[in-house]
Amino acid sequence: MVQSWVETETAGCDLGDVRLNRRLGSMLEAVGERPGKSLPTAFQDWSNTKAAYRFFSNRNVSEDKILEGHFAASALRVQATEGPILILQDTTEFSFKRAAPEKIGFTKIATGPRGRDGRHQKYRVCGLLMHTSLAMTPDGLPLGLTAAKFWSRAQFKGCDALKRKINPTRVPIDQKESIRWLDNLRLSCTLTGTPERCVHIGDRESDIYELYCLAQDLGTNFLVRSCVDRLAEGGDTTIARVMAQVQSSGTHEVRFRDAQGKDHRAVLSIRHATMTVRPPIGKQKKYPHQSLQIIHAEELDPPVGRAPVIWKLITNLPVKTHADAVHKLEWYALRWKIETFFRTLKTGCRIEELRLATAERLANCIALCCVVAWRVSWLTMLSRETPNASPAAVFTDAECSLLEHATPHRKRQAPRDLAFYVRALARLGGYLDRASDPPPGTTVIWRGFSRLADLVEGAHIATLPPDTCG
Repeated sequence: MVQSWVETETAGCDLGDVRLNRRLGSMLEAVGERPGKSLPTAFQDWSNTKAAYRFFSNRNVSEDKILEGHFAASALRVQATEGPILILQDTTEFSFKRAAPEKIGFTKIATGPRGRDGRHQKYRVCGLLMHTSLAMTPDGLPLGLTAAKFWSRAQFKGCDALKRKINPTRVPIDQKESIRWLDNLRLSCTLTGTPERCVHIGDRESDIYELYCLAQDLGTNFLVRSCVDRLAEGGDTTIARVMAQVQSSGTHEVRFRDAQGKDHRAVLSIRHATMTVRPPIGKQKKYPHQSLQIIHAEELDPPVGRAPVIWKLITNLPVKTHADAVHKLEWYALRWKIETFFRTLKTGCRIEELRLATAERLANCIALCCVVAWRVSWLTMLSRETPNASPAAVFTDAECSLLEHATPHRKRQAPRDLAFYVRALARLGGYLDRASDPPPGTTVIWRGFSRLADLVEGAHIATLPPDTCG
């Protein structure tokens, strides 16, 4: 018998009570069937909704315990693959409007409209932050989360004023919020059990020298975008000065979309070099220097009205040729996949519309929705990478039958593989499925799941005896 996806993602969970474990499974199934719907809509009746609220507020329930089973399933999927595993790290922010924001916490100080005195008003934003690590194959198939951390900022200590009194590089890393990058790296290596296969990818916020050293200690790899012009070679120069003397190894063309969805094309000039990178002056006695690879990619002839594409990457992976440098650029380009995961979580699951009152309850609900958002992302990419796969791992027999009946007659001649049923699901979510259309994305997939759940419910009601309805 094929194990359902809910059983797979909760098999490793232990909340200390069989009833809580069972409730977790039923809640995950309900939210997975109707992603983006309100909790009462997802759970269908008052008794299940009330049980969900009690579950989120239970002291024995935490986001770590909710995700424990998913982490274990992610590890199994990693072990079932070969080759390098890309671990994408990033932070996202959830904002909420509450009458009692102190029960949740704050994320930052934002600038509002001008007041009567002409000055911009400052206000604290109520919300939570989440830092996650997402395991992915080099082909772009998300295997699942490997670490997650939730927190809010209780108060603001005037960071800009503090910087004028003390050099931030002299503050120990374990006293900074940046420690989350190191924690997730360590947890991901432990979970996968194969740190040598992992490549931890992060944006400019992950340019932390302590992360380089930890990766070396754990025997794992990193590829991050640099934001600091670090000391290099003998300490009398910097990375930027050394790279300015390096000749271009060739060009590479990339295609991307801007925030408005418009297609762009950029030709990048690539330079790469191996050099000795030294720690900040205040930490040179604590951390050793390292031999790292630097890759600079800068757009040639950028168009007017658009900022040029400039990537400055630093890695401990070998980069000996132009092809190696292009390979690492392609890996870093996959970092955008975690932004897609966050968009699915926010827009698809509508996290910021939750009405839960405390940070603990919100974190528990977000953790539950993380599994749903991963499944939507996974199914979207799985149907592209292995379109001929069996649909049994994703859809039940009843769901397959309904999707077949919902498919237009002219498209029913296609093979009944995974791609067939995913396209049928996407059409329920508004996918037009024209010959020129790209493969369905996460938006139409999560919309389709909600409509499919209604069809399944309707088909079940239709089979009931007449005297049981109404």
